[in-house]
Amino acid sequence: MTDDRGLRELLDRLSAEAGSDYDNPYTAFAWPPALPGDEYWFSPELLSVHGTEYADELSDEQLCALSRWESVNFCSLNVHGIRDLLIEVMRRVHTPGFEVPSEFFHHLVGEENEHMWLFAGFCLRYGGRIYPDEKLRPPSAGEDPALEDFLVFARILLFEQIVGHYNVRLAADTRLHPTIRRLNRIHHRDESRHIAFGARLVRLLWERLTESALDEDGRRAAGRHLSQYLRATMASFYNPAAYRDTGLADGSGLRKRLLDHPARQAAHAQVLHKATDFLHGIGVPVTV
Repeated sequence: MTDDRGLRELLDRLSAEAGSDYDNPYTAFAWPPALPGDEYWFSPELLSVHGTEYADELSDEQLCALSRWESVNFCSLNVHGIRDLLIEVMRRVHTPGFEVPSEFFHHLVGEENEHMWLFAGFCLRYGGRIYPDEKLRPPSAGEDPALEDFLVFARILLFEQIVGHYNVRLAADTRLHPTIRRLNRIHHRDESRHIAFGARLVRLLWERLTESALDEDGRRAAGRHLSQYLRATMASFYNPAAYRDTGLADGSGLRKRLLDHPARQAAHAQVLHKATDFLHGIGVPVTV
């Protein structure tokens, strides 16, 4: 990447923005002692039951309770996703092939560590738990380190794009407590830089792959890998433990019925359209 002038210019701009736009969350974020139990903690339109007959069967009190636990689930997903991101980026910082982005990696790692602290703090303060990570780890790309680099940063970008969709909606929803709105607003502010960087990096890594030894079978295999990742990530928003904590019966069965529901499939397509449009635009064949 040493000869990519566009990447260098982008990283210089994003690094400058990161430095000038910094607020220390450890001292600046105010945690109220509790959040109201009779208010939504997650936008009703983003709930996993929205648009289905299962939502119609729930009382307002049950929907409010489900929003609390799905808010905790969303923050838990961010804790786990950020941890995976940090591990993969730290494996590559100041290593051959990543000389150019390594300076920005330091900004990214610092910001993501703070994000993880914020999301974990929300879970533990207001939910008393961080839900476990139930998503299966994706398989390795095998002996091709260039392909593995592409898949790692593609997964990071896709996760950030998915979470960004929720961040924007939650930050703007005046029905939610200001603490929830601020948490999502802070995260999206920093993630917009990470997404801009990730899109450029993933495009560059894919171009290098296709210009070298990646054949048609390799393209399709990469597409299947990322398609599976997108489906697994969306499925993680349907947490049987959150249903049980809400007091709903047969959480595992409800999860399966919801994942198969046409209304939820349409909702997934709305959440994923930026991610799939990007991958199709650079030539990665994905289906969800």
